[in-house]
Amino acid sequence: MQDLIEFLKNLMNADWIMAHGGLYLVALIVFAETGLFVGFFLPGDSLLFVSGLIVANSTLAAPLMAGPVDLVFWMLIISICGIFGNFVGYWFGQKTGPILFERKDTWLFKRKHLIQAKEFYEKKGGGAIVLARFLPIVRTFAPIVAGIVKMNFKKFVFYNVLGSFAWVISMMLLGYLLGNNEWVKNNLEKIILLIVFVTTAPVIFKMFFSKKKDPTLEVGKDIVEETFSSHDKK
Repeated sequence: MQDLIEFLKNLMNADWIMAHGGLYLVALIVFAETGLFVGFFLPGDSLLFVSGLIVANSTLAAPLMAGPVDLVFWMLIISICGIFGNFVGYWFGQKTGPILFERKDTWLFKRKHLIQAKEFYEKKGGGAIVLARFLPIVRTFAPIVAGIVKMNFKKFVFYNVLGSFAWVISMMLLGYLLGNNEWVKNNLEKIILLIVFVTTAPVIFKMFFSKKKDPTLEVGKDIVEETFSSHDKK
């Protein structure tokens, strides 16, 4: 656990990121967070912000020449990884969906959550896929749930691409534009914690305080609980 906490803290450190793969590390983490349900704890928003800051402070070439070009390149690679991550999540959901729909209710798993999610994605699936990109935890489970309830694949592809580019570009652009600000550099940890709070607060509220539960979160919790429950039984 201590190693995991240390790893997450290092993802706030631009120098550490560049020393351990730079763009490739960021792209891998974004892929894992958006495609593998075990990656729901990864800090995608703050990582993208730090990535924008890294590009803004790049000394590889003249700032006015290299900065924008590097930024576009980073955005493109990371967005593509986010898109493929969601495809993996959708595929995983498709494969596990029939099994879950046939399962009987347990104290952990509730079939009604799948029914609610199916109705939700039939009505608002596209918007949910885009909005989920900006919500920690939800962005991990949204493509999985979309696959489980068999959301129209063409519709999923369109909103998957739109959501990935919107998320990556907005978060990285924010970091890039603020990257040369001395106050931002000196208070980076506070800013990242603020980003984590602002993006996570709506999810926490939905999970524990809202009367109207998010079907994506409910199914996501069921999947995690059933997975770890089955593992413990073994």
